[in-house]
Amino acid sequence: MNVKSEKKSLLSLESVLSATGGKVLHDKKGCSFYFDDVQTDSRNVRKNSLFVPLVGNFQDGHKFVSESVKKGAGVVFINRSEYEKNPQVYDKISLENENVFIILVENTLYALQNAAECYVGQFPSLIKVAVTGSSGKTTTKEMIVSILKQKYNVVYTQGNFNSETGLPLSVFKIRKEHEVGVFEMGMNRENEIQEISKVLKPNFAVITNIGTAHIGILKSRENIAREKRKIFDYIDENGTAFIPYNDDFKDFLSENVKGKIEYFGFGYENSANGIKFLRDRNLGGTDFLLNGTEINLKIPGKYNLEDAFAACLVGKTLGVSECKIKNALENFSNQSSRMEIFDLQLSSGKSVKIIKDCYNANFESMMSVLNLVEKTSVSSRKICVLGDMLELGEKSEEIHRKIARYLDASCFDFVILIGKMMALSSEEISEKSGRKLLVFNCSDEKSLSQARKNAAEEILKYAEKDDLILFKGSRAMQLEEILLRIEKNDLEEKHGLV
Repeated sequence: MNVKSEKKSLLSLESVLSATGGKVLHDKKGCSFYFDDVQTDSRNVRKNSLFVPLVGNFQDGHKFVSESVKKGAGVVFINRSEYEKNPQVYDKISLENENVFIILVENTLYALQNAAECYVGQFPSLIKVAVTGSSGKTTTKEMIVSILKQKYNVVYTQGNFNSETGLPLSVFKIRKEHEVGVFEMGMNRENEIQEISKVLKPNFAVITNIGTAHIGILKSRENIAREKRKIFDYIDENGTAFIPYNDDFKDFLSENVKGKIEYFGFGYENSANGIKFLRDRNLGGTDFLLNGTEINLKIPGKYNLEDAFAACLVGKTLGVSECKIKNALENFSNQSSRMEIFDLQLSSGKSVKIIKDCYNANFESMMSVLNLVEKTSVSSRKICVLGDMLELGEKSEEIHRKIARYLDASCFDFVILIGKMMALSSEEISEKSGRKLLVFNCSDEKSLSQARKNAAEEILKYAEKDDLILFKGSRAMQLEEILLRIEKNDLEEKHGLV
């Protein structure tokens, strides 16, 4: 098909059809095929977008095709089965919008992935770095980006666009001026890492750890490890796999890696990687040496230090100097809701120390931050507000009870548990002189919202000057709302909380 093109599209029509096995609905001869943006959410569609309607368990994106075309989408993928059910709908859209290319494909998700793979192939000189793991992958990715920006023009995953759809959308941000791409890869089903690794084909890849995130879907840590190590499938003899030395799946992850293997981890210190732990500053972070250069990582915790070790090794492998790595890490700050530490003046007038780590939660990340707070020396008291850890499946009760047993032996003065599973596990916490325990069993969003409100009221009654308060839970628990309720300046009214 000969199609006039005045501007260079992210992909040509011929490339799209070849990659997706698609077919253009109606003859568009003489029309310009062009898109400079890719969206799966119709709310984000703009002029010249490629709109890919996805079919999920609760939503079918095909319902928003007409809306997307009205907003300026120039190209739209449509499932052939959807067209066969409603040919008159899509014929009408195509014929009334002569410059809109509707492309029929077998499956819009796989068409998106295949088009993204084709797009990445247009940048053969791009150095591609991938990061996955049960926890810490976003922090590690952000550290790697901070380090590599010291030397390269870097494109990278924004936010948590790391899934079967997020990764393809992320790679469409690559442009010819970029020298390195750093992309995060998450998963919540079997073969997802394999599919998105095929899109990117990374030269270098990091696995942060093998934990229990999504164990409810994959059933065992061994199955999780088997999926995660597929991120190494496209590494050749010139690439490197970065593997956590202290993980009990270290040897399993190392099997069949074709490229070089670099191990990282707390205590794994040798002349080869040049890393040596120096001192723990509690909430002030940690100090370590990198080939004799002292670096202070301001984010506390052994688990964050191990993420930094991985990032250092990626930086060294790609030729970033120790001086520039130091500059990147000493100026590094975490993303919102990920291990934020700050002072807060309560509406009661008292000032407290907050640890806000409620972007996500699984057993490993929960235990890591609880251990950190346990070991932190403070002059006042310690309070923890914990929300349910989600997506643990049949292991959920067992894992929540492990957390509760830890809390039972801990030195926390006030424990607030929010959620159905946290409430169930609370029976593991015995009566202890001086400790205050508050449990909210939430079965729906209404009761969860009320629990957050009640928790805020109790914190304001209890908290004294210089108390340390930890907030940790899965994102859906929205524990950050409690912070808005306890903060000074009447933020309840400002944020519409009632």
